[in-house]
Amino acid sequence: MKVTQIKSYSVQGESGRSYFIIRVDTDAGHYGLGEIGIGGWGVAIGHAIEHLSELVVGADPWETERLWQEMFRSGFFPADTVYSCAISAIDIALWDIKGKSVDKPVYKLLGGPVRDKVLSYPHAQGKNVPDFVESAQRHIDEGWKFLRWHQMETSEYGSKQPIVFDPLESVKLSIESFAAVRDAVGWDVGLCFDVHTRLDPAMTIQMCRDIEEFKPFFIEDPARSENPGTYRNLRQKINLPIAAGEQWGSKWPFRQVIEEDLIDYARIDLCIVGGLTEALKITHWAETHYIDIVPHNPLGPVSAAAGVSLCMASTNVGVQEMPKRPGSLDNKLFPRQIEWEDGYSWCADVPGLGVDFDIDVAETAYVKPSHVGVTFQRPDGAFTNW
Repeated sequence: MKVTQIKSYSVQGESGRSYFIIRVDTDAGHYGLGEIGIGGWGVAIGHAIEHLSELVVGADPWETERLWQEMFRSGFFPADTVYSCAISAIDIALWDIKGKSVDKPVYKLLGGPVRDKVLSYPHAQGKNVPDFVESAQRHIDEGWKFLRWHQMETSEYGSKQPIVFDPLESVKLSIESFAAVRDAVGWDVGLCFDVHTRLDPAMTIQMCRDIEEFKPFFIEDPARSENPGTYRNLRQKINLPIAAGEQWGSKWPFRQVIEEDLIDYARIDLCIVGGLTEALKITHWAETHYIDIVPHNPLGPVSAAAGVSLCMASTNVGVQEMPKRPGSLDNKLFPRQIEWEDGYSWCADVPGLGVDFDIDVAETAYVKPSHVGVTFQRPDGAFTNW
């Protein structure tokens, strides 16, 4: 069996949500699906996929380790995040092909299931604290057992750019949101809070001290990701579980935080970090330090299936991010998705990842890859992360 072609699809579902999916075909008739992790860099990543296809087309899709090494290292300079996203999509698609070619789900190729289903959390959303409380309560009523929301914003999104983000006001609102959400949903619900790298460490430290009483399951991305050593300072001053890693594009940025036990949860993004091949290594490495994985998954059904496949086959799992209930969105593009019930997600016992992608629908749903997100600035005019 050999890879015959790799095609990229930048598409928009009927919900209005955008996806960047790749399909890898073989001469045996099997095909695999992958998804890139940074849609806003889609143009550059698309070119990287074209470049890497020179290595992959004609290769045996079962040789995922060799192909990963060649894609990451063959340019002499190690892959950057653009190339890691491209490698991720290709690697996930190759694992999908491997499963289909032997009539097995991917999680069985990763070692077999150690659990039947994976505890998952959605995104609570809103423009203000009452909105977040209403969203949180609605999700709990639907059966979710965990919730996630992010550092509170201080201006509404609109046509005016950039949007002003006042960190002092945001800290105040975030503390208020924790008190209100905990009061609304009770103490049996796991609360995950994403600082989203928006605050300076000193502000994060003070805010975390003020929300300790509400017992969050973890605090995510309490600092920017460029310098993993920052977590040494945070570890000494924050008395809450720390989750980090979604912006790291290989195993190497995880080295310090794992080896020095600076985090409690590894936020591996399978569509950025190098696919299943690399994510599996980081997961087993984290296990030696009793660090659980909580895979980052803000994307679509392929990303969700890859993360859940890994969680089903891994013993050190905290909870899986699942922004929307699988099967509730864009079913024309993705007529088959993973399963969900009562706050848990799982991959069905079918070959591959258990996700399908309608090429005919995709051909009519093309959208040009473009920058996503918004531009934030602080009240003094300084740029800040969104």
